[in-house]
Amino acid sequence: MEAFMTTRQRVALLAFVLCLISIAAVAKKKPQVPTFVLNAHTVCVIIDPDAGTSLNDPLANKTAQDEVEKALMKWARFQLVQEPGRADLVIVIRRGAGKPVDRTIGNLPTNDRPVTVQQTDNAIRIGGQQGRSPGSPNQTMPQDTRTEQQTEVGTSVAQDSFVVYGSLVASDESSGPDRNFPAGRNLGYRAMGKNLLKSPEVPVVDDFRKAIEETEKQQQQQQKKP
Repeated sequence: MEAFMTTRQRVALLAFVLCLISIAAVAKKKPQVPTFVLNAHTVCVIIDPDAGTSLNDPLANKTAQDEVEKALMKWARFQLVQEPGRADLVIVIRRGAGKPVDRTIGNLPTNDRPVTVQQTDNAIRIGGQQGRSPGSPNQTMPQDTRTEQQTEVGTSVAQDSFVVYGSLVASDESSGPDRNFPAGRNLGYRAMGKNLLKSPEVPVVDDFRKAIEETEKQQQQQQKKP
């Protein structure tokens, strides 16, 4: 009887271990992306409108924006555009301060850009943006444009963030693209963590690419099933 109980316990333990392995495999699986991300052709990269300019590293977000665009150029799946309102996808980035509290300057025109030239191994891109463009994300209108020092607190301040939104849906276009961003846009992908936007690797773009490839692979497997 004791031998039988031991065997049964071993079987139960084995089943429990296999269950844990299965759960771990699911947890490690790359997040899927919706169909509108797979069908997208153009993309615009902007700095989170709610992010202030860090006093410790004023160029952190600008550098991250530039590096993300270069990584997308190397990937060559999407065409980069300057105006969010004309992009199939809008990627909103924010470089973390590495700590939950950061002193920043608010209301600076972080998404105004002079003419820039970006070059990778196989492509050259020239672009620039000043002032609000059609579909540009801003807070509610009218907006207080006075710059001021402020203290930002929270997990979102400490970590890098990379969020992908779809284009404005037709039913929300009448409300005005400048209001309550990202209202009217569907969430396509979100990542938050330490050093996701670290240059020059920019690992979050590679994670985004893998998420798309995994989704396409799963779709192909489903189509093959009888």
